[in-house]
Amino acid sequence: MNPAPIGAPPRTVAEAEAVQDALRPLVDPVGPGPAAPRTVAGLDVAYAEDGDRLAAAVTVLDTGTLAVLDEVVLPGRAAFDYVPGLFAFRELPSLLAALGRLTVEPELLVCDGHGLAHPRRFGLACHLGVLTDRPAIGVGKTPLVGRWAEPGPGRGAWSALRDGTEEVGRVLRTRDGVRPVFVSVGHRMSLDNACAQVLRLTPRYRLPETTRQADRLCRAELRRLAGHG
Repeated sequence: MNPAPIGAPPRTVAEAEAVQDALRPLVDPVGPGPAAPRTVAGLDVAYAEDGDRLAAAVTVLDTGTLAVLDEVVLPGRAAFDYVPGLFAFRELPSLLAALGRLTVEPELLVCDGHGLAHPRRFGLACHLGVLTDRPAIGVGKTPLVGRWAEPGPGRGAWSALRDGTEEVGRVLRTRDGVRPVFVSVGHRMSLDNACAQVLRLTPRYRLPETTRQADRLCRAELRRLAGHG
C-alpha cells in the first residue's frame, strides 16, 4: 500500500483539530463499500507500560478462511500527547508506516477504535480511510459518545448509537449473550455493510478476527522488545 503522506505531525491541540477540520469533509459516510471483500486488514496498537513506546500492527486476512495472508508490526513512539478526541494522532505515523510495508493489498480496513462515532466525527477509522482512500470501519470495545438501548441477546441484534439526534453508529451483538461492540463508518462504507462485515469476521469470538490477530501481533512485539519474547 502507498498511504498519502501526512506531512509534519501537529504540535498543538489547535493544529490537530485544524487537521481534522480539513480532512473531515473528505469522508464518504455512505459507501456502500465492498459487499464481499476478499482481503481485510486489522489494525491495532499496544502500548508499553510507560505509555509512550508502542507497537503498531497490521494483519491482512483472507475473509473466506480467516487465514493470515500478510502481517507487519513496527515499534514506535506516541506521536502526540494523550488528548481526548485526538488519540488518532498518537498512532497514525506508526500505523501508516506499517500499512506501507504490506505486500498484500487489503480491500477493507478494520480499526480497533471508532470512525464517525467520535466527538468530532473524525475518529481513527475516518482518518486512516481518508489518508489511504480505502473503505474503513471502526469497531470499538467501548463507546466514546452517544446513547443507546441494549440490543437483543442474540447474535446480529443491534441498536442505534445516537449522539443527539444523529445516528453515529450501531451497538452490535456479535455473540449470543456477550457484550456488544460499537461499530461506526470510517470511510467509503455504509453502516449496514459495516455491521455485515463485522459479523462476517466474528464467527467465534466477540471481536473481529482481524482485531484479534493484530492485537496478538503487537502485544508479542512489546514482549520481544522488553526481552520476554
